[in-house]
Amino acid sequence: MNIALFFGSFNPFHLGHLHLGEFLVQNELFDEVWYIVSPCNPLKNQVDLIDENLRLEMLVRSIKHNSKLKASNLEFTMPIPSYTIDTLNLLSQEFPENKFTLFIGSDNALVFDKWKNYKDLLTNFDIMVYPRTGYDFSVVSKIYPQMKIINSPVYNISSTQIRKYIKQKKDISNLVHPFVYQFIIENYLYK
Repeated sequence: MNIALFFGSFNPFHLGHLHLGEFLVQNELFDEVWYIVSPCNPLKNQVDLIDENLRLEMLVRSIKHNSKLKASNLEFTMPIPSYTIDTLNLLSQEFPENKFTLFIGSDNALVFDKWKNYKDLLTNFDIMVYPRTGYDFSVVSKIYPQMKIINSPVYNISSTQIRKYIKQKKDISNLVHPFVYQFIIENYLYK
């Protein structure tokens, strides 16, 4: 199978994440999308990061309607911080019959040289880039011609924005799955 790997903190998982995964499988660009929940991203500030099991729960409930979208807690069992190259190598060993494509946002592509063993990633895996607003892919393509941009809708939603809105007591119901909205309220998350 042709699998897109979508790594993230998913803090929280939002409709942009969901709709992008749905777009990839509905348009038959990939057979499945696997969301890999990262307990601790070595390149991100961890201040507002809630427990990985809560983040996984929100993700699982958001995608349960679509059998082509999968949630993975694989990195929960790996050393922290987890590195994409280690996870990809492990997945390739466990599922040699699958072709894995790393799926990243253009914001991450611009700092790709800070990733552990980034040259190995470029050599051994296909990398697709999602065009995030405010991040110029032409800069990325000059540095990393192996990376390919995906022609998809742009969903201008971010987990950072959602956490900020919650602190400001603004409505987020149109930014997250109804389950996630209820889960955040009931568990007093991101206050």
